[in-house]
Amino acid sequence: MGEERPWEKSYPPGVHWNAPIETAPLPAMFDAFTEKWGPKAALEYRDREITFAELRAWADAVASGLIAQGVGPGTTMALYLPNTPYHPVMFFAALKAGVRLVHLSPLDAERELAFKLKDSGARILVTTNVGLMLLMAQGLLAGGHVDKLIVGDDTAFGPSAVPTTPIAEGDARIVRIDRLRQDGESLPPRQWPTVSVDDIALLQYTGGTTGKPKGAMLTHGNLSAACSIYKLWADPQRLSAPGEDKVICVLPLFHIYALTSVMLRSLADGNELLLRIRFDVETTLRDIEVKRATIFPGVPTMWIALANMPGIDKRDFSSLRFAASGGAALPVDVAERFHKLTGHRLGGGWGMTETSPAGTSLPREWTGKAGSVGLPLPGITMEIVALDNPRRVLAPGERGEIRIKGPNVTKGYWNAPEETAASFVDGFLLTGDIGYMDEDGYFYLVDRKKDMIISGGFNVYPRNIEEAVYEHPSVAEVSVIGVPDAYRGEAAKAFVQLKPGAQPFTLDELRAFLADKLGKHELPSHLEFRDTLPKTAVGKLSKKELIEEERQKAKAAAE
Repeated sequence: MGEERPWEKSYPPGVHWNAPIETAPLPAMFDAFTEKWGPKAALEYRDREITFAELRAWADAVASGLIAQGVGPGTTMALYLPNTPYHPVMFFAALKAGVRLVHLSPLDAERELAFKLKDSGARILVTTNVGLMLLMAQGLLAGGHVDKLIVGDDTAFGPSAVPTTPIAEGDARIVRIDRLRQDGESLPPRQWPTVSVDDIALLQYTGGTTGKPKGAMLTHGNLSAACSIYKLWADPQRLSAPGEDKVICVLPLFHIYALTSVMLRSLADGNELLLRIRFDVETTLRDIEVKRATIFPGVPTMWIALANMPGIDKRDFSSLRFAASGGAALPVDVAERFHKLTGHRLGGGWGMTETSPAGTSLPREWTGKAGSVGLPLPGITMEIVALDNPRRVLAPGERGEIRIKGPNVTKGYWNAPEETAASFVDGFLLTGDIGYMDEDGYFYLVDRKKDMIISGGFNVYPRNIEEAVYEHPSVAEVSVIGVPDAYRGEAAKAFVQLKPGAQPFTLDELRAFLADKLGKHELPSHLEFRDTLPKTAVGKLSKKELIEEERQKAKAAAE
């Protein structure tokens, strides 16, 4: 405690920075909590409950079925799944079989999925027949991007509100999850492959701050350390005993925030996950009012939608013990309105894919630190360093780049040694976020070092959008920046210079052109044509003028 870690003096009672952090292979962690909480409900999906014991038996059988098909250590498998029970089953089953996992987003366009599959080396894709996901997966199979599909039938959980796609019969390359389970149940108990805390459990793709997606190598030790860190922080502040909470899980499990902070932490604590494929205001209110959910972690778009719901002040939030917002900055007025509605201050914090995602958190009973992302969690060291010299540590109040170190931090990026070397200095990961720390050890974010846009909690990379827009036959030049958006926090705006003689197009026409090239969350929400785009003295496109123009517009509108 002291100058080295000034945040310790602001810790809640009972929280200690140097408390021992436990690490374990995730299969051992899974076995421990499913054994402890056996008969209790672990998951609820469409009103059907699955106990911890059932989850364990299901995952073990699937793991055995995978091994019988030659899938095991050395195999990389991609999960292309929404929030259904198939995600936790396949996540734990694959890890138990010694497999290295990759998460793919249902929001990704086909070529983004193909890039991640090729880069990671995954030749097996796990999906479900919800919506168009199976059709996309079959397209990847037909295109030679994978060799095998493992498919879960969503109708196994009862009638679906979401349309489903029939699963093809007679194709040896397509295997049903229930067939793997049946095969595994018919086999004698087996010795599971040895898994080390230093083994890579997950390649979690992120753009970091710019460029093509990179696979952050998260080990079993990284992910289990993050769970331990969260527990050391939360236990002294908790309002309920382990196993007493119902947690709304509408945040996507393919995202690191939901995977670690929601799924792994909640299940390890014996809490029940209410799995939801998509966010819907009325479903969420039903979960709180009727199912008596006690914890709701969300992103700003969810809180904005709830706050703007007619009659929201008459709804019953009495079951909630804790609510948190993450993924992006939450407007202060929305946070204050929610506080008045529920009596709870929205918890919050900061983290990255590369930190599994533990970083900072606000104490449960925080006041007087508006705008802060909180204090570094136990075992984590954070510093502010000069933008021109990442080895020069700055004093409290000075603005610079945030760097972070801890047992939860990735060891680097998959197949990207140069990116990895550039991202670490003196054992610290350079985050690309600009901020400062106050005298009490609270951290604040000011800006991002690069151009990354955070829209609805998802990272959006202007360069990716620009490259796709450039494929339009009428476009000569394009610059994409983030502009304020009342719902998503930020949205992409494309400034386009047309080729000579080319006709302008509408925003809807541009979005239709980009639909097979970008994810829905990446599509521009604004479009503006310019005769010329700003450039630097050496002829490079410059965004600072566009950013300043949009800031002035927003200021004038506010006034």
